[in-house]
Amino acid sequence: MNLLHQALSRRLLLGLAAALCVANAQAQSALDDVLKSKVIKVAVQTDSAPYGYVGTDLKPIGLDIDMANYIGKKLGVAVELVPVVSASRIPALLTKKADLVIATLGKNAEREKVIDFTAAYSPFFQAVFGPKTVTVKSFADLAGKSVGVTRGAMEDQELGKVAPPTVDTKRFEDNNATIAAFVSGQVQFVALGASVAGNMLVKNPQLASEYKLLLKDSPNFIGVAKGEDKLKAKVNEILAGAKKAGDLDAMAQKWLGRPAGDLPL
Repeated sequence: MNLLHQALSRRLLLGLAAALCVANAQAQSALDDVLKSKVIKVAVQTDSAPYGYVGTDLKPIGLDIDMANYIGKKLGVAVELVPVVSASRIPALLTKKADLVIATLGKNAEREKVIDFTAAYSPFFQAVFGPKTVTVKSFADLAGKSVGVTRGAMEDQELGKVAPPTVDTKRFEDNNATIAAFVSGQVQFVALGASVAGNMLVKNPQLASEYKLLLKDSPNFIGVAKGEDKLKAKVNEILAGAKKAGDLDAMAQKWLGRPAGDLPL
């Protein structure tokens, strides 16, 4: 009996040890991996000036890139930028191609079902822009007209909620294609983030276009994979420190011409 009892005890202990190893492996978080590898992978857009775009040296620059580098510096790790378009931002997290998404990502109920969000890090809003010669005072005035949007972007979702059924919504794969369609006259109006539209209008004064209708005030948040609570908490800690130090205001002032202000958690 004693020998049988000892054998069973050893087997039980071995089983517990194996279970603990599995539990420890599962508990390994993205933050642990980042700190161990000394690299954090951040998904960013390169077609969304001034948040993320390619500079004259062909390297990504912008507010989102500054934010990614800021977080990397605070963590003491290198930053690996992962270029994405609007539609591939969330998939980059789900497929573990990126640890964070810092790419003008707005928070809504649908997205919260599949990823988590940190506190907001910069201001943003979406709107419809169009020619000054066409009067648009309400969304009803868009009936029968064509509006270009970037597929999967917040503007795409918000426009769908308020646009009349007869609006001809044309979807494009990234902001550059959406803007090109508007500039070339393929669409009469365009729904974009205000800063992206502002950059477009500055570069194309011949359009004689202007802000028309507000779609949504939507500050930017950082996307984190579900279950990565340690990484989310650490990034929130960094953002809280940046807000207190005035660094968020400084970044927004540098790229948007206005401070970040009182951003939501």
